[in-house]
Amino acid sequence: MTEMLNQLTAWSGKIAGYLWGPVPIAGYPVPLTVIFLVGTGFYLTVRLRFIQFRGFKHSFQLISGKYDKSTDPGEVTHFQALSTALSATVGTGNIAGVATAIAFGGPGAVFWMWITALVGMATKFTSCTLALKYRDMHPDGSVSGGPMYTLKNALNMPRLATAFAVFTLIASFGIGNMVQANSVADGLGYLFPDINGYRLVIGVVIAIMVGLVIIGGIKRIAKVSSHIVPFMAIIYCGAALLILIMNAGKIPAALATIVNHALNPYAVGGGAIGAAIQYGVARGVFSNEAGLGSAPMAHAAARTNEPVREGLVAMLGPFIDTIVICTMTALVIIIMGAWGEARPEELKGAALSAHAFSLALGKFGGWVVGFGLMFFAYSTIIAWSYYGDRSAEFLFGERAVLPYRIIYTVLVVIGAYVPLQLVWNFADIANMLMAAPNLISLILLAGLVKKLSDEYMEKQNVN
Repeated sequence: MTEMLNQLTAWSGKIAGYLWGPVPIAGYPVPLTVIFLVGTGFYLTVRLRFIQFRGFKHSFQLISGKYDKSTDPGEVTHFQALSTALSATVGTGNIAGVATAIAFGGPGAVFWMWITALVGMATKFTSCTLALKYRDMHPDGSVSGGPMYTLKNALNMPRLATAFAVFTLIASFGIGNMVQANSVADGLGYLFPDINGYRLVIGVVIAIMVGLVIIGGIKRIAKVSSHIVPFMAIIYCGAALLILIMNAGKIPAALATIVNHALNPYAVGGGAIGAAIQYGVARGVFSNEAGLGSAPMAHAAARTNEPVREGLVAMLGPFIDTIVICTMTALVIIIMGAWGEARPEELKGAALSAHAFSLALGKFGGWVVGFGLMFFAYSTIIAWSYYGDRSAEFLFGERAVLPYRIIYTVLVVIGAYVPLQLVWNFADIANMLMAAPNLISLILLAGLVKKLSDEYMEKQNVN
């Protein structure tokens, strides 16, 4: 069994490396992923006249509830939609994802996470605006929306829509499910070494808790998420902020290390920069999901008749998730020396973050990460179940939703057991396949989104 898992890990690693790493073209390493994902985000940023900066202040006004109307079509408020989407991103990506990026790509990977997030704000704005405009409203008031509906209803590309739904269904089992369960087991294993022999038990407990929520659909998921996300973000960020305040004098040097390792080939070597780009972009996308097309499915359920309004709310996701929370985690790891010191081989994922917090705050720091990770991962799992069941409904009809939820819950148990690198490889492959159809729709419909955003910004007097 172990030998088979090792072979599968090596095989999946080669595929993930090809999809996310530099590809040799004419003898030169070309980072296709950076061009595809970050390039699309940069194109949308310019085409939409830097919407992430122009509409930033208005985005916070929208989630305050000032513009919410119970008579508007939809199922959840702006804040609940953002909380649901954030619960799928603010999670193990902020703890395990950042640590994995630094462990495999060096501190420079954090810089590329920033770039991915900044341009990703424009990407998420575009995809969520389109999701609202082309969503399907059902007679009972429920909503189905996302890139598959944009591809089908706006571009008349049913095959590409089907491809996106299939990839999302697969990705939900990886990025939204097994990665989360695996990271919880990893973090708890660091806190309680004796528990490593009971990873299956951990998986069963998480699976039961997931099943109790996802059976209620988006309304129950949104309600739970709107309570969990603010609570866990405050606790985790509070601990990280305390460490950074205690070590404020080291922050400039840590930031300089990040930039130097990302851009200076003379200091770290060209190969190290390539690894920083590969892992930074991959973990950045995993962290904020900009470009994947997952968040539009949650935002499509928002109660509003203004598509641009929800697009503006959605673009706060990458900012909160990556620019704020991921940066806090990265600075703690670098400042506390957890990255550069001679550490045990197993300290690569969530355990590396727990180790860094423990160096600063003792056992309390490790507990914050360990228990914060449980809340993070739990909320991510329940949010991604919604993305998967919307895809299942699109592909097979409403009758497929319950079987999907049962399979999804069972896979939580498996995810807690299999090796970490295998799970990450699986998630990276599914993410890239999922992103491709979504990014095609964003490029083709960028002109329409520009027209919609210009009209809305003028009407609201936002410039």
